[in-house]
Amino acid sequence: MSTVIYPSPIFGPVHSRRLGVSLGINLMPADGKICTFDCIYCECGFNADRRPALPRPTRDEVREALTLRLEQMRREGPAPDVLTFAGNGEPTAHPEFAAIVDDVIALRDRFFPSARISVLSNATRAHLPEVKKALLRVDNNILKLDTIDPDYIRRVNRPAGAYDVHRVVETLAGYDGRLIVQTMFMRGSDAEGSVDNTSDRYVLPWLDAVRTIRPQAVMIYTIDRETPDHDLLKTTHDDLDRIAALVQAAGIPCTVSY
Repeated sequence: MSTVIYPSPIFGPVHSRRLGVSLGINLMPADGKICTFDCIYCECGFNADRRPALPRPTRDEVREALTLRLEQMRREGPAPDVLTFAGNGEPTAHPEFAAIVDDVIALRDRFFPSARISVLSNATRAHLPEVKKALLRVDNNILKLDTIDPDYIRRVNRPAGAYDVHRVVETLAGYDGRLIVQTMFMRGSDAEGSVDNTSDRYVLPWLDAVRTIRPQAVMIYTIDRETPDHDLLKTTHDDLDRIAALVQAAGIPCTVSY
């Protein structure tokens, strides 16, 4: 299976390991990827290999496409468990992100009031007031924190601009628990050596950061689809179960996707 580029602005529904029947909302172009990270495990590929020619969808285009899809799902099924901002890059980087969140909430309330709204974000823009206000309006505010090791972040997450993980932890702590921390654990290697972040060297400082953030929950997962760096490996069930037990012992709910 190759890396994927998702349709825009609406795709699916797909069955998410973490969220159930998920209708995707992709605020990035339909022909490429725009992201503030360039993770070596990203299922959409490397940024440089996926440069788009098309623009991002506008707020009106997102609202119209989502309305049509929800009307169809109400007629024909299935009912979505969740409407998920995801796709070909960082959703909060869309210039109309906050307004689109308002539209999605209104459409959810109109068509499927029991569905939840999720945002999958790498947290690089979580400090911006308008982004924070929007994220606090959704049901599942899922923010990424793979490690607090700066060298690992440089090698694996590969931020597009300045990124201070300690400031990110401070930002996430400022959400007063109204977020879910999402973390990728894996094994394998890159050009500089091992990228295994399942040992205590990485897990224990990350766990301290999670305690500082005090999220409502933690989601941990491992590789599920082909990655652009082909030397990466899934971690084991035992590794994930051990890490989940540490999170739970800290009094924080933790879900695992193997």
